[in-house]
Amino acid sequence: MKIFANTLTQIYFADCLVALKKIEDNSVDLIFADPPYNIGKKFSQFHDHWQDEEEYIAWCYQWLELCIQKLKDNGSLYLMASTQAMPYLDIWLRKRMTILSRIVWHYDSSGVQAKKYFGSLYEPILFAVKNPKSYTFNAQAIEVEAKTGSQRKLIDYRKEVPTPYKSTKVLGNTWYFPRVRYRMPEYESHPSQKPEALLERIIKASTNEGDLVLDPFAGTFSTSAVAQKLGRRSISIEFQEEYVKIGLRRLGILQEYKGEVLVKTK
Repeated sequence: MKIFANTLTQIYFADCLVALKKIEDNSVDLIFADPPYNIGKKFSQFHDHWQDEEEYIAWCYQWLELCIQKLKDNGSLYLMASTQAMPYLDIWLRKRMTILSRIVWHYDSSGVQAKKYFGSLYEPILFAVKNPKSYTFNAQAIEVEAKTGSQRKLIDYRKEVPTPYKSTKVLGNTWYFPRVRYRMPEYESHPSQKPEALLERIIKASTNEGDLVLDPFAGTFSTSAVAQKLGRRSISIEFQEEYVKIGLRRLGILQEYKGEVLVKTK
């Protein structure tokens, strides 16, 4: 295992099951976990395919158990998974944490959709906490436009003194963000990169400046990149060298790696 770092960020170049054991228990404020979905995608040298569903779910339980150990008592976990696997993880997790929200991240179609059934245009996210009486949730930091107040300009006549409806509100559990696609400014060479805007909402909601964010499946290191911009500390774990190089460049840790100048692929 190798560790690279700057003042806010650490990169663990290792398998998640190895690296997670090296992180101090009860030290992390927020975990964002976006593991391989076991749907057959190619991630550099890794093929996202387990022998069977039972083997994949058992692996998920292993790293999730470690993640829970790393969370502070007032910490939060956001977990992504395929629509097929999430029911197993939901049932398992609700016995160990309190699930506060089941979020739907929905997006536009990027091409041909299924013709013999309803194709999937969303991914589920669980928001869970260790202690439902003590956790961070910065509601004002993630308010969105309220169409009733902001666009329709309606007046609430139910009040003693009629007043306009509030122009912003705390959003619900359906989130729309476009998927990251080729030639978008934030795009890196990765088949399932998550939007920075999605990570920004999660990090703003569930951490404060200086808090520690953990991403056990870093990929293109969007979690750490957003955390760094927002003044949060982070630890990101990644076991594929091609993606570690993206993180080293993107987070400003190294400009050169093993003699290779690190530049963004156009």
